[in-house]
Amino acid sequence: MTRISATIITWNEEKNIARAINSIKSYVDEVVVVDMGTDKTLEIAKKLGAKVYKHKYTGYVEPARNFAISKATGDWIFILDADEEIPASLGKKLTDLTKTEFTYFEVPRKNIVFDKWLKHSRWWPDYIIRFFKKGTLIWPEDIHIQPKPKGSGLQLESTDENAIIHYHYQSISQYLDRLNRHTDRHLKRLQNENYKFVWTDLIRKPTNEFLSRFYYGKGFKDGLHGLALSMLQAFSELVLYLKFWESEKF
Repeated sequence: MTRISATIITWNEEKNIARAINSIKSYVDEVVVVDMGTDKTLEIAKKLGAKVYKHKYTGYVEPARNFAISKATGDWIFILDADEEIPASLGKKLTDLTKTEFTYFEVPRKNIVFDKWLKHSRWWPDYIIRFFKKGTLIWPEDIHIQPKPKGSGLQLESTDENAIIHYHYQSISQYLDRLNRHTDRHLKRLQNENYKFVWTDLIRKPTNEFLSRFYYGKGFKDGLHGLALSMLQAFSELVLYLKFWESEKF
């Protein structure tokens, strides 16, 4: 009989972890929670029946995600973040998906940002590999890099019924806090790729990011939310390249 595991990586997620676990535990054989924080997340997860583990804090999720996969005993793995939940319609499909010829599935995500589902701005359908046969992939241990799976995959239809619900940025302060951490990691990637700083990138990179989201991604259809997020994403690019300039002693 095919077994399915769900894995959740956390960092001080005591406010979110119960919602995530409760949304998926009825559709899988085990829930594995790996925590890098210091709050009551693991205590709550354990009471809800999850297998719990600690992992050193790394500042990004990928190393802990691979650790969680190694601890999962299922033939198939569903990756869920602590600030996400799945609808019952998706949960009920999981067993049937394991009976197909595919070894992994790209799942759409509904990103709820500042209390609104963003349907444009390159935030939807936001496909991401989240369900796969164990042994077909591991995550590259760098931030925001998608794995290269073995076998053949399928994108689930981009409908409400198939979509993970992602309660993304809930405040401007949260966005800026993550921006600082994420740009630090992206800076290291640029350095490893031997990027050469050009001052015009301070204009070109943020401008291209804004245009790609607000105009080409039709962010204007998301109203003020689309404008705000497009500007914040552009600002993130500006901060990244300013940090690179700083790393070269200005």
